[in-house]
Amino acid sequence: MLEHAPATPKATASLRFNGIGKEFPGVKALAQISFEAKPGSVHALMGENGAGKSTLLKILGGFYTPNSGHLQIGDQALSFKSAGDSIAHGVAVIHQELQLVPEMSVAENLLLGHMPSRFGVVNRGAMVRRARELLKGLADEIDPQARLGDLSLGQRQLVEIAKAMSRNAHVIAFDEPTSSLSAREIERLMVIIARLRDEGRVILYVSHRMEEVFKICDAVTVFKDGRYVCTFEDMQQLSVDQLVNCMVGRNIEDIYNYRPREQGEVALRVQGLLGHGVVEPANFNVRRGEILGLFGLVGAGRTELLRLLAGLAKKDAGQLLLEGQDVHLDSPRDAIAAGVLLCPEDRKKEGIVPLASVAENINISARSHHAKVAGLINNSWERSNAQKQIAALNIRTPSANQPIMFLSGGNQQKAILGRWLSMPMKVLLLDEPTRGIDVGAKAEIYQIIHNLAEQGIAVIVVSSDLMEVMGISDRILVMSEGAITGELRRDEADEARLLQLALPRSRN
Repeated sequence: MLEHAPATPKATASLRFNGIGKEFPGVKALAQISFEAKPGSVHALMGENGAGKSTLLKILGGFYTPNSGHLQIGDQALSFKSAGDSIAHGVAVIHQELQLVPEMSVAENLLLGHMPSRFGVVNRGAMVRRARELLKGLADEIDPQARLGDLSLGQRQLVEIAKAMSRNAHVIAFDEPTSSLSAREIERLMVIIARLRDEGRVILYVSHRMEEVFKICDAVTVFKDGRYVCTFEDMQQLSVDQLVNCMVGRNIEDIYNYRPREQGEVALRVQGLLGHGVVEPANFNVRRGEILGLFGLVGAGRTELLRLLAGLAKKDAGQLLLEGQDVHLDSPRDAIAAGVLLCPEDRKKEGIVPLASVAENINISARSHHAKVAGLINNSWERSNAQKQIAALNIRTPSANQPIMFLSGGNQQKAILGRWLSMPMKVLLLDEPTRGIDVGAKAEIYQIIHNLAEQGIAVIVVSSDLMEVMGISDRILVMSEGAITGELRRDEADEARLLQLALPRSRN
């Protein structure tokens, strides 16, 4: 009989998933998942987008109830009915979208639900003191009274970890924890995770970044299509190729698959562009059929530059020439009408309409071009176009009517690309197009980018992944502190030169 009464497991207890199955309407998300994560270890969960990793973590966190199977911590068989139930049993799941309240203070977030009080009134002095204790040794520089929304993403993540510690969590799961962190923040997180492991906790670690998995993890379990594939327990004997082949079921010898192509006339010329985040005049161009990489460290101004080009931010100065013609892209509507289209960095916040269907997300921008008469949707065209883009981009979805929020990150990204492929396009702006996407889906995204370039589209790709920007670009611009600091051809670019250009000039 399964236990439901709260009980905190010992730090030496292992975590087992026993025959876990989960189904949604039309989708079998997990099928008979069974494996063990040992105490005092970091256990990676890997697989392509849609493999079932996040679903498993949501079951662990009490957000989903499995249709079959159960969890086991030590010798306790468990079935969590709510997030509170999971927390009460010593489990903490730190999601990619952090479960914090940005409008509240750090202290309020840390102690939400169990704030110290006197005579029914919150004792703010005691709350701040307790919060400072929880942050000690983890994030001493964070002011407990600071508004959480004013902290960096890395600092907010540290607050989430401190919150888990306040609840004496012995099983801690991290879901893509480094996807939006700077290199310094990632290094700090690695140290903290190693410390948590050395304290005897069970650490689950979901990531698509191979270098992190091989650096921090003691074991890795691979999923594919909602099924358990295998577990590797000796990371020293495991190669990247072995792991990739196990994940995708095929060899991916050159994930970038770069191929040179003929380039045409200048598609977009940028002259003296200034605006929020771009503090020195930006001057560059991109040609038809060219893939222009844009590299820089966090805060370099790359995203801000793309937002100026896409009409999402007002420029303070400068000129844009599109195919030789002076254009004023003062709003996203202006940019879309001109054929300058942006896939934003935060696809969940700015790219997709979560509750709408895959078809709706694909057709939403092109709809007005195909209406039979003003205001009337052309349902025939919309059905046909959605199916065309789903097939062409290999978007994995049970149907075009599936809410896009239930798709994996890679398939959401492909649906956004399908939206712009439904429109006349001259320049495509891609901001971190493969962030949080598995290696197989990355290869498909790169293929789409190359195909677009071969069709004469000018493509600008922002990436904080150094190998990615070198792997897919014909030419690379580097930014630092809001300024373009260098330009390198593909054959000139190497890691050392790019990083040197990307470092703040005071440190060069």
